[in-house]
Amino acid sequence: MLVTPKTENMERKHVSAFALYQSAIPPSNPPNEVLTVKKKKRKLQDGLPIVKSKKIRKKSAAVRNGFQTKKKDKQETILNDEEQQPREMAGDTTSLHILLDSLTKVNNSRERASKLFQWFVHPIPSKSFFRDTWEKKPLLIKRQTRDYYKGLFSTAEFDRILRDDNVQFGVNLDVTSYINGKRETHNPPGRALPYTVWDFYESGCSLRMLNPQAFSSTVWNVLSILQELFGSMAGANVYLTPAGTQGFAPHYDDIEAFVVQLEGKKHWRVYNPRSEDEVLPVVSSPNFSQAEIGKPILDVVLEAGDLLYFPRGFIHQGDCLPDAHSLHVTVSSYQKNSWGDLLTKLVPAAVEIAVEEDVEFRKGLPLDYLSYMGVQNSDKEDPRRAEFLSHIGSLMKKLVAYAPVDAAVDQKARGFLHDCLPPLLTPAEKASSVYGAPARWEDGEALGLTVHVRPQTRIRLIRAGIARLCSDGEEVSLYHTAENSRAYHKEELKSFEIKPEHTDAMEFLLHSYPKFVTVSSLPCDTAEEKLSLADLLFEKGLIHTADPLKAE
Repeated sequence: MLVTPKTENMERKHVSAFALYQSAIPPSNPPNEVLTVKKKKRKLQDGLPIVKSKKIRKKSAAVRNGFQTKKKDKQETILNDEEQQPREMAGDTTSLHILLDSLTKVNNSRERASKLFQWFVHPIPSKSFFRDTWEKKPLLIKRQTRDYYKGLFSTAEFDRILRDDNVQFGVNLDVTSYINGKRETHNPPGRALPYTVWDFYESGCSLRMLNPQAFSSTVWNVLSILQELFGSMAGANVYLTPAGTQGFAPHYDDIEAFVVQLEGKKHWRVYNPRSEDEVLPVVSSPNFSQAEIGKPILDVVLEAGDLLYFPRGFIHQGDCLPDAHSLHVTVSSYQKNSWGDLLTKLVPAAVEIAVEEDVEFRKGLPLDYLSYMGVQNSDKEDPRRAEFLSHIGSLMKKLVAYAPVDAAVDQKARGFLHDCLPPLLTPAEKASSVYGAPARWEDGEALGLTVHVRPQTRIRLIRAGIARLCSDGEEVSLYHTAENSRAYHKEELKSFEIKPEHTDAMEFLLHSYPKFVTVSSLPCDTAEEKLSLADLLFEKGLIHTADPLKAE
């Protein structure tokens, strides 16, 4: 359901973010400024909820003189006192690197993902976000904490990547501009070297890094954790925009977008979907002209530390203020992850099974159906049309019984696993897995090869979502992300066959996470089969042990 904010007052006199920003920011230490401590209270910006972290804030003369945010109406999400962030997740005081370090000590990768996402949207409880906001309406979080997202990415890291890595124009980096309503891409062929890239930037072009996770370990780490929360690929683009410019035309996307402002500031305008057909679209839009999109429901300046979320289908555009550059990263997910996407896999399979198993689906069409069905006959008042459509309806109802839902879900899951980033292992995970085994070449010989999994060794999957057991009807295979590339689909999806005698034990391991279980407890018929499966999974990097294995 779309939530359309009430904007009666603003429609009479629309105040742009430029005017708003310039009039609302007081000079330093104005004589009439009052320092106040305000209780946490829900505010609105152009009718949409703004969440501000708890902090001592200054009340400027400009605010007192009528530039107040509007009062809440019944459509808005209210952040109640009982919904406040738990004490143990004091997100507004935790830097990203401290948080990521603390997450290495969390024993469950799903819990890590939940805690990381909660930090991202603090102070909104994640449960409230997914219930009230996700896929429904934009959300703006104004923090007034410029370093909140510090460490995720920076212009210095952007420059380092250009110097040290093989960044290719059109593959890893786009050079764009949007001037006088015209959107252009200026990518030359070849490698994007600093001399050329920064010359484009100085000429007023925006830079878009398409897959920063391939070059930045921090972005890789963050996305690889979040993908377990979304159950869908978590991606990112980095945008660096010169002051006073705009790089992209108004458009909407086919992803859920989290705009994380890292440096500088940027003026954003967000617009409602233009029709029901553009609510939660399955593909992104073309570029729009300003005349096609109407008035924004949100007109705001994001500063470092702020976050803006909007669902797929919400038109948006961002431009830089004249006095500062902008660096932001857009974290995205849920591309092609709808009920419709699942049904596109499920329905053809259901029809195939129904045709094989039910004679009603194999009976021939009426001899004369072409004379009364089809577009050219759609306006005919013919009783045979009603009978034909009724029979189609009855077959559609029967189709449900033949729908291989689990198989279609597994097909969808295999696509997700192929999209996934490989896990960035914690030091403890690395030390207790095959990646930390002491095997090495030293003094002319191979050493450290006497490390073995034993019946009493305690094991578990290295991550909750690293593997999935699937069957094509003939054999059972284990698909996994351990050997995926940080570059999207650079590698084929990896899998290997699970022998029939190992299937129950593999299911047992999948369902036991996050608990460690002994190899001897695996439900196989013989001790040899238990050790064989454990050795295979250890060598593939899919399990780790409760304690690092020692050479014998």
